[in-house]
Amino acid sequence: MDVLYQRCAGLDVHKDTVVACARIMTRGEVARTVRSFATTTSGLLVLADWLSEHGCTHVAMEATGVYWKPVWHVLEESFALILANAAHVKNVPGRKTDVNDATWLGELLAHGPIRASFVPERPTQELRALLRTRKQLVREQVSHVQRVHKTLEDANIKLASVLSDIVGMSGRAMLRALIAGETDPVVLAGLAHRRVKAGRQELVEALRGDVRPHHRFLLALHLRQIDGLDEAIMAVDRQIDEQLAPFRRAVELLTSIPGVSALSACSIVAEIGTDMARFADAGHLVSWAGMCPRNDESAGKRRSTRLRRGNPWLKTVLVQCAWAASRAKLTYLQAQFHRLRARRGAKKAICAVAASILTAVYHMLRDGTLYRDLGPNHLRPASPDHLARKLVRTLNNLGFHVELTAAA
Repeated sequence: MDVLYQRCAGLDVHKDTVVACARIMTRGEVARTVRSFATTTSGLLVLADWLSEHGCTHVAMEATGVYWKPVWHVLEESFALILANAAHVKNVPGRKTDVNDATWLGELLAHGPIRASFVPERPTQELRALLRTRKQLVREQVSHVQRVHKTLEDANIKLASVLSDIVGMSGRAMLRALIAGETDPVVLAGLAHRRVKAGRQELVEALRGDVRPHHRFLLALHLRQIDGLDEAIMAVDRQIDEQLAPFRRAVELLTSIPGVSALSACSIVAEIGTDMARFADAGHLVSWAGMCPRNDESAGKRRSTRLRRGNPWLKTVLVQCAWAASRAKLTYLQAQFHRLRARRGAKKAICAVAASILTAVYHMLRDGTLYRDLGPNHLRPASPDHLARKLVRTLNNLGFHVELTAAA
C-alpha cells in the first residue's frame, strides 16, 4: 500500500504510561523510535516536544476508556490526531506488547486504513459530560425510589397501588409520617392530597401494615439520598443552562420535532454536535448512531437485521423521543409507527421512527430550518382509485368476488 504520511506516530495509552512509536520515512527507508512517557501533565508535554523533534504531523491512538482524553487535550493543538476504535485496529493475536501495539498503530496510520472516531470540539465535549452526568444522577435517583418501594412492600404498605408517584406530594407526606412513628392508617390516609384518585377506604387499607424500626431507618436514608440527588440535578441543570449559549439555536430547531423535548434536544446536540459537515449524509449519521441494521450477508442472504453497535447515550434518547412521537396525534411519525408495527412489530417500528427523527435532525442542523411535518396521509396512496383497486385485489385473493358501486 502507498504511504500517506511520511512522519507519523502511534500511541499505546494506559493509565500511568503512554508508549509512543515515531515512524519516520526518509528516502524510502523507515526508521522507528520507541519511548515511554508518564501520563502526568509534565510527562505529556515532554511527549509533545519529543513528537515535534521527530517532525511528526499525524498521531494515532486507541480509545481506551477515559485515559486517551488528557493525551488528546495536550496534543490536539500541535498535531493532526486520529482516535481509533480498538476493535478496528486489533493486531494478530499472540504478539501483544505495548511496544508492538504502538508500532502497529504507527504502521496503520502511515498507510491510512484507520477509521477515525468522532471527537467533537471542546464546548460540545463539556456539554456532553454535563448531560451524561445528569442522566446518571436521574438513574441513581430512580434506583433509590425503587428501594423505597421495596422497603414499603416488605412492611406490607401498598402505597404504590394507590399513588402514581410514591415520592410525590402525598407520598412524601405519608413517608415522613411513617418515619416519625405514625402507624394509624386513618391518620396516614388523611395526609393525601384532595386530587388523589384513590378513595379514602382504599387508602386506609393500603396503609395498614407492619412498619418496624429498620423500615423507618431505611425509608429515611433513601429519602435523604433522593433529596440530595434532586439538589445535584438542579445544580447540573443550572450549569447546563450556562453552557448552552452556543447551542441554543440548534436546540430551538430540534424542539419543533414531535416528541423531542428541550432536554432531549440538548442531549442530541451534545452527542452529535452542530456541524453536520463531518457526516457525508444523513445515512452516515444514522449508521454512526447505530440506528440501522448491521451488514451481515452471506451467499446472498441477510443473516441478521439487528441494529449496529452505536452511541448508547444517543440511542436511548432517540428511542424515548420516538415513543413520545408515536403518541403525537395526526403526524407523519405516528403514521409511520402504526404502519410498520402492523408488519414488523412495535420494537422495530420504534427504531425506524427514531432513525427518521435522526435523519430530520441532520437536515435541520445542516440547513438551519425548522421541522416540517409531512402529515399522517403521506404514506398512503395518492390516488383513491389506486387504493380501491388494491383492496379489491386483496379480497379476490381471499376468495371473494367484489363489485364496486360509486356512492351517491
